[in-house]
Amino acid sequence: MAWQSMPVSASPQSQSVPVGHTGRLLDGYSIEVMPRTAAKIKDFRSLLPAGTRIYVAHIEGTPLKEMVRTARRLRQEGFAVMPHITARTLRSQSELDTMLGRYRYEADVNEALILAGGASRRHGEFSHSMELLGSGVFERRGFVELHVAGHPEGNRDIDSDGSTTQVDRALLAKQDYAGNSSANMTIVTQFAFDPVAVFRWTERISKLGVRLPVRIGVAGPARLQTMMKFALACGVGASMRVLQRRSRDLSLLLRPFEPTDMITGLEGLWRKHPESNVEGIHFFPLGGIKACVDWANKQPTHDARRTNSGEDH
Repeated sequence: MAWQSMPVSASPQSQSVPVGHTGRLLDGYSIEVMPRTAAKIKDFRSLLPAGTRIYVAHIEGTPLKEMVRTARRLRQEGFAVMPHITARTLRSQSELDTMLGRYRYEADVNEALILAGGASRRHGEFSHSMELLGSGVFERRGFVELHVAGHPEGNRDIDSDGSTTQVDRALLAKQDYAGNSSANMTIVTQFAFDPVAVFRWTERISKLGVRLPVRIGVAGPARLQTMMKFALACGVGASMRVLQRRSRDLSLLLRPFEPTDMITGLEGLWRKHPESNVEGIHFFPLGGIKACVDWANKQPTHDARRTNSGEDH
């Protein structure tokens, strides 16, 4: 890809859709919830399409029984459920086995997002996600869909010097694991606000040898102050410039930040570069699940985009 030729503000309305990229990048999006927020929604079937993948975030201190109860309820409502499994909060391989067994047999879950976790220190024998993968427990418990984290802007908790040395090495290790595993593996990224920077990252890791499909993390609609708080907490440094520019405009400061520019930019690049390993969008509903889903439902369909651009059907 010749990134210098990619216009940052390129709009998908002005581009044709290459063979292999049909529909919208937004189609089939996944979304993240926490047990306490999920409990406030009477029935997810009134919000989300059947089969939507819902990641259940495991915030440190949340009892496993609440995680399993939430996962079971969402499976019963007809959704694909992917709980977070965080290495640093687990004390032993036996605890991991028990956790996966409960998800598998009490909640009918066979998918997981595997993370190092946000704990500042490990609680037991695991410190990073490859140690979880290397345990063999996911295979023994019949997990067939395993997702791992990607960091388009790096991660200073991992590479304190600001480089990408360790995160790159981790992705290559996960690529090797995927090549020897029967499970499907996908990278899910931290949310970002610069579509060109994200696509540059996907090209860079592809050149390193990482061929895993990528779902791009996108922050759902939220107050700008909320967005900046989460961005700072999650180490989304480079993308802060996007938020800071918006904060200088008082008329925009009072309105919720919406991911319109991010999605439009991503779709434009996705359509222009069908060889990319980007396969979809994962929403972090920072301003609430309903607000995020309502926003996604209001976006133009693929056919509407083609009609508006004057393209042939």
